[in-house]
Amino acid sequence: MLSKFQGIISKIVLTCLAIFTTVVLVQMGHFFTINYLQVEPVLAVLVFLCAIIFVGAGGYCLYRIRDNDANLNRLILISLLLIFAVVALVWLKLVPQTQVSDFKAFWRMAPKALDGKAIYQYDNDYFAKWAYQTGFLVYVMTVVKIFGHNIIAIQLLNVLYQVLILLMSYILAMQLFNKVKIARLSVFILMIDLDWFALNSQADNQYLGMLLFLVTFYLIMKDKYWTYSLAGVTLALGSIIRPIGPVVIAGIVVYALLYMAIQNNQFHWKNLGKLLVTLIIYQVLFSSAGMAIKSSGLNSYGLTNRDSEWKFVVGLDANSNGSYDQGMVNRFNLKDSRAKMSRQEHQIIRENIQNLNANHGWLKLLWNKNETLWAGRAITIDFTGFETRHSLRVSNFVKLLGYLGTVVLIILSWIGSLRLFKDKPNVKTFLLVLPLMAYAVVQLLIEVQGRYRLEFLPIIAIIGGLGLFTICEWIRSKWGKMNV
Repeated sequence: MLSKFQGIISKIVLTCLAIFTTVVLVQMGHFFTINYLQVEPVLAVLVFLCAIIFVGAGGYCLYRIRDNDANLNRLILISLLLIFAVVALVWLKLVPQTQVSDFKAFWRMAPKALDGKAIYQYDNDYFAKWAYQTGFLVYVMTVVKIFGHNIIAIQLLNVLYQVLILLMSYILAMQLFNKVKIARLSVFILMIDLDWFALNSQADNQYLGMLLFLVTFYLIMKDKYWTYSLAGVTLALGSIIRPIGPVVIAGIVVYALLYMAIQNNQFHWKNLGKLLVTLIIYQVLFSSAGMAIKSSGLNSYGLTNRDSEWKFVVGLDANSNGSYDQGMVNRFNLKDSRAKMSRQEHQIIRENIQNLNANHGWLKLLWNKNETLWAGRAITIDFTGFETRHSLRVSNFVKLLGYLGTVVLIILSWIGSLRLFKDKPNVKTFLLVLPLMAYAVVQLLIEVQGRYRLEFLPIIAIIGGLGLFTICEWIRSKWGKMNV
């Protein structure tokens, strides 16, 4: 009975994943048509075809390389990682070192904080209302303390984290499918996505956070008491660096209830106890970090979020489709106290909801937000200042190349999500899929930006690796018949 229930739930989750990837595929087609095909159709079609040919040829070459030699497998993986590292370093030379947006706030504040200066002036300042960002600020302060106030140190560390993310994507793909070729292809399609790695020039917390969360998934998959303990450490560190831990935890808990607890048609309380170890260690470390930040005098608010309303102020704004809008910001006096601004935020949230209800705008808003987050350009290149060093034409062409990396991931992950129905997936697959689904749902209500998807692109790439593997299998079967 329990196994049957688990099977039904698995099919529902896979169906939700397939619906999600299908919707994103349709939205990607709409975005590409409006922003590229209707603007420069010849260029868009040519570059798109070149991208497809490059990915197809490169993927098929990796597919055709035999995978029964462990030394050869390591050589191929190391080669892919080295190629990526070189390209990532070249990218750093192509963009200015200037820090922008929130990244600038971290970079400018770090040396001041090291000199003992206050990181906020009033209770509604950046690090006062979003105190949870202090965790990453401490990381930046540590880098500055060791290497000096030289942004190249942050950038090189970002490249290192990106290489390790690719390595973890390979390892996780092996855990899920136990096929070297799928793992290779997963690394390949992620490493060529410029929209994914472009932010390595900025003091961005997403790459280190992403790496720690992927390591957490791997440790849970290993299913040992010591790995669950270590998973609590990496989960806490990931949440301190990049505060999306609650969403990741929600996916992990659902996975534990549906797949760890139910095995061989029996309910195993002991397996839930293993995860409890992870969550206890996480809570102890996260709380301790908050108290340590308080006691140090760096931030009297610890690692709390004192302005959770803002995400809904923006996220439920139909005029901006749930994205950052300076017009909305201008409605507030940012020098007001936190209490006064909070009251105004609640009022605007109520206005947004009333507007959505009156105009039946919920479906349109959710649709547009999903497109912004998953199907459009990640706008990561825009945050690098690339256009300040290069002509408008070159800048637009590079942004098109970056977006085509997203297009490839979307198409291949759609195929991969359908392939999961054919092959009974390893239950570990759901440890990656459930946090992805939880994140997609939460983002429907709060502020969205294209770059917010970066943390989950390795998971999408693993599913896309299965999709590219499926295509390569099909091509080989057709060529085999033709040769006969």
